[in-house]
Amino acid sequence: MASCGIAPIGLTGRVVDAAQIIDAAAEDGITRKLAALEKTTGRQLVVVSLPSLGGNEIADVSLCLGNRWGVGREAEDDGVLLVVAPNERQVRIEVGLGLEAALTDGEAMRALDTAVLPAFGEGRYAEGIRAGVDAIAREVS
Repeated sequence: MASCGIAPIGLTGRVVDAAQIIDAAAEDGITRKLAALEKTTGRQLVVVSLPSLGGNEIADVSLCLGNRWGVGREAEDDGVLLVVAPNERQVRIEVGLGLEAALTDGEAMRALDTAVLPAFGEGRYAEGIRAGVDAIAREVS
């Protein structure tokens, strides 16, 4: 199995906090929101924080992880991955082809700029992730 150019990380749940930036209570709340989104729409959103991109581009790592993990329903290609690399100060929303009409590049950038990055700029990662999840969910619901 490919490593995506980073230390091997398995899909262990709806939130994979490998960088350890989300406290347990926040992770539980985010996980519940992600489960509710999947239950009501069938669309899957996974959040992953990475301790390092290993010198790779976040776009390459996020696409590799989304494909390797099989995020979303295969036939619909309707998965979304919110990838956070706090040590490199990078974040990305990777959208499956089946959701590109519902969550365009512009809408993803707006979600990052208005919901995620303001909190991240103050070191409030859990809050930024929660706001990003809410913004993404609004678009794909």
